[in-house]
Amino acid sequence: MQYPPGCAFLDGAFCAIEDAKISVLDWGFLRSDATYDVVHVWKGRFFRLDRHLDRFFASVDKLRMACPYDRDEVAAILAECVRRADLEDAYVEMIMTRGVSPTFSRDPRDAINRFIAFVIPFGWILRPEERDAGLSVAIAETQRISPLSVDPTVKNYHWLDLVRGMFEAYERGARTVVLPDGAGNITEGPGFNLFVVKDGRVATPDSGVLHGITRLSALDLLAEAGIEAVARPVSLAETRAADELFATSTAGGIMPVTSLDGAKVGDGRPGPITSKLIEAYWAAHTRPDWTVAVKDIPAPRSMA
Repeated sequence: MQYPPGCAFLDGAFCAIEDAKISVLDWGFLRSDATYDVVHVWKGRFFRLDRHLDRFFASVDKLRMACPYDRDEVAAILAECVRRADLEDAYVEMIMTRGVSPTFSRDPRDAINRFIAFVIPFGWILRPEERDAGLSVAIAETQRISPLSVDPTVKNYHWLDLVRGMFEAYERGARTVVLPDGAGNITEGPGFNLFVVKDGRVATPDSGVLHGITRLSALDLLAEAGIEAVARPVSLAETRAADELFATSTAGGIMPVTSLDGAKVGDGRPGPITSKLIEAYWAAHTRPDWTVAVKDIPAPRSMA
């Protein structure tokens, strides 16, 4: 089996990406009992690492897990993985699993929580050369798992609803999908948030979604540009009537949506607000308040 180049960290040591494995008895595998976060490195700099660490540790707390490393130690581990992988542009993932119960107990309190990190080359949902064409998206019939059942603000691997929706999209000739809730509103897609633009105003769903860091960055940049942008319920009808749509994700940044359910969004090209935001987002990758150089993060102590 072939693996992408990279580096991993687990059980207190760094290893080659192909050697990073977990037990079949880990609750992360058996029960999808895990949380994770993904931060990216662009041209040797982490983008909004503090925000990703905030969300990761909040998720760990919500799931009643205990990370064996503090924030500075996790940052050091991630940076060391990037250095060992020798990547300038990287996808960097940190994971906490419930772990393994030594007696295979069904009580999650008996499991020994496990921290894992890995780094591979930066990956795209929509590559830069594809931006003019944009994403084709379908609105699925499959509904998003209710936030009363699974908290979407805890980044998780509960993707069966999203995967079912993806197959719906493929069958309808779309590239990806957005799922509705049970009240006639949109939620999110597999790995991305959605924004709606109408009459120069921007909105994104406030419920049933992960509070994405790229979503946050888009809201921050829109505010800096003096463009009204709010998080609130966004109806299916409003989405279909949008002047512009765009998606946000660590894996690609700001991505124009140019087709929805087979119909053009606007004129079928990235709109003016979307285009302005794309430019601002990538320019922000040199901001000293939003980025930190990998080389400036100290190496972890006492780790192989």
